[in-house]
Amino acid sequence: MTAALPAEEAVARAVRRALDAGAHAADAALAESDSFEARVRAREIDFVKQARERVLGIRAFVAGAGGLRTALTSTSDLSPDTIDRMARETVALARATAPDPAAGLPDGGFAGDRPELALLAPEDRHVSVEARVEEARRAEAAARALDPRIVNSEGSQVASGFRRTAYANSAGFAGSYESASHSLFCEPVARQGEAMQRDYWMTAARRLGALEDAGAVGRRAAERALRRLGARPVATCEVPVIFEPMVARSLLGQLAGCVAGSAVYRDATFLKDRMGEPIASELVTVIDDGRLPGGLGSRPFDGEGLPTRRNVLVEGGRLRSWLLDGYSARKLGLRSTGNAVRGAAGAPGPGPTNLWLEPGKLPPEEIVRRTGRGLLVTELIGMGFNPVTGDYSRGAAGLWIEDGRPVHAVEEVTIAGHLGDMLAAIDLVGSDLVWLGAIAAPTLRVARMTVAGR
Repeated sequence: MTAALPAEEAVARAVRRALDAGAHAADAALAESDSFEARVRAREIDFVKQARERVLGIRAFVAGAGGLRTALTSTSDLSPDTIDRMARETVALARATAPDPAAGLPDGGFAGDRPELALLAPEDRHVSVEARVEEARRAEAAARALDPRIVNSEGSQVASGFRRTAYANSAGFAGSYESASHSLFCEPVARQGEAMQRDYWMTAARRLGALEDAGAVGRRAAERALRRLGARPVATCEVPVIFEPMVARSLLGQLAGCVAGSAVYRDATFLKDRMGEPIASELVTVIDDGRLPGGLGSRPFDGEGLPTRRNVLVEGGRLRSWLLDGYSARKLGLRSTGNAVRGAAGAPGPGPTNLWLEPGKLPPEEIVRRTGRGLLVTELIGMGFNPVTGDYSRGAAGLWIEDGRPVHAVEEVTIAGHLGDMLAAIDLVGSDLVWLGAIAAPTLRVARMTVAGR
């Protein structure tokens, strides 16, 4: 069996062989990953998983009347013979596809720097599986010790992943970088009488040392489960709705989908004609920054070799930028924003890096205190959002507020509105920006929404 090539050599060889086979242009991306995850319940280990993966993707462009013909293939066999064969087959497949005037590599401007983004702590590679499992046990024990009503759990889970990304193209760019991600998740179950409730808390970071303490994760998860005991529906009404950071970030994810260039050129977003216009409250500024040190979405270059950068998508409520990769930028007559996202086996597409809504100055407790009657949403259920129309309707759970304080837990309700109206109606923004992934938001209050209950 022929030995596999190192990542950088593999992508460079794939590009050369595609050109040798007659490609007008080509690029190749390779992802190597080592991942681990484990879950415990009480002291017992539910499972331990370890995986190692290497995937090489080859994309070839062949000149044709009216544009470039494109094909993409992938393989986990990195031997020279296989790479050579895959490159030839990719070019052959491209000749069979229809030409596209927007296809091709970006028009220059490839990343020329290598910023230090704190994507990996080398010493974390030496942390044992047993040590990580013990973290899950500590979270589990802390949750169960907080209150006798914590009677069970759905488990406490730890995960770590180390990844090497290499990319090269026929325009002369070649680069690679290493990154890591670690997480800890705890989901206890609380019981009172015959009623049972669950909730969770988690922490995630590029470095193990940046994770929240396991005991604190367990206690916070338990507190969240306990406060849901006694939950009941409320009567249908229109009230202010407060989104905790854990659920507020989902609104940003939906906004990101609506400002992605692929949605814009396909007329698949209600914001397609709104560039430069107010689309949200003046309190809303949304930023995407692929070079945030330690950010879970940070990377020195995007999936097409362009430098990542800071993009202000919404400034003071006004739409300022789309998220663009090379293809969607060309379709819209614009330039890429360095937001090409790509798995090795797939084609690039536009997507966010580190995306957040700028925090305000109000502590979340003050936002609750200023709400005479309303709903604090702590969990959203289902996928009820239509990016074409902006219609929004999701199941929700949370806490009911009377006279500026939570009075009981709420479940089995639906909150409904239009995403554009919701963004425009944000009247309070918290100071508590919480990063639990690559998308983050502080506590937000929407001045009025329909809460459908009993």
